[in-house]
Amino acid sequence: MNSTATKPKLSSNEKTHGSQRGRTAFYLFSKRIVDILGAVIALVITLPVFLLISLLYLFGNNKGPVFFSQKRIGKYGKEFKMYKFRSMIVNAEEVLKKDKSLYKKYIQNSYKLEAHEDPRITKVGKFLRVTSLDELPQLINVLKGDMSLVGPRPVIKEELKEYEYRLKDFLNVKPGVTGYWQICGRSEVGYPERADIEFYYIDKRGVKLDCEIIFKTIILVLSRKGAY
Repeated sequence: MNSTATKPKLSSNEKTHGSQRGRTAFYLFSKRIVDILGAVIALVITLPVFLLISLLYLFGNNKGPVFFSQKRIGKYGKEFKMYKFRSMIVNAEEVLKKDKSLYKKYIQNSYKLEAHEDPRITKVGKFLRVTSLDELPQLINVLKGDMSLVGPRPVIKEELKEYEYRLKDFLNVKPGVTGYWQICGRSEVGYPERADIEFYYIDKRGVKLDCEIIFKTIILVLSRKGAY
């Protein structure tokens, strides 16, 4: 009697799913390596910019903390503090909420206001936003593992309702410093279109799309399109 057990043959579907899992695992591993290397290189290159911007917070109306942190929702619904160069006055949230009509407009306008009507933004902050320099500290979030270089933009808790119909999918992907929404119009595109754009990335993400997004983001930053 032959005691050697015969290994069960895998079906074509099982082979396909196994191959997909392997590609996904490799993609996520390589993406994390690129995130770390990219963030380190970018931080070294932009160190003089960090130092120069930090000096601006020592004087005038902009005097105060250099960085602004806000709780955002990350992968698997975990909250984290996302960093930016502070572009607003110190008591920004209080000022906005005191003006009830403006706060209502802020909510209805996908959680943003035009720069000329937003009482919270400083002159230095306006420059940082237009040039997208306010986003540089998020490279620290990338090193910490809170964010990736490319992914859906991290949202505040109140915005999760915009993704309700595929919330599990949205929370299964690490948020990014840049993403498909940025190259499709950024601040010019609000909800519900923004959610559809983010889901497109989630469904199609891969090395090729990530590289395309990074390249187009650089072009958009240089042209200052869609930033305010």
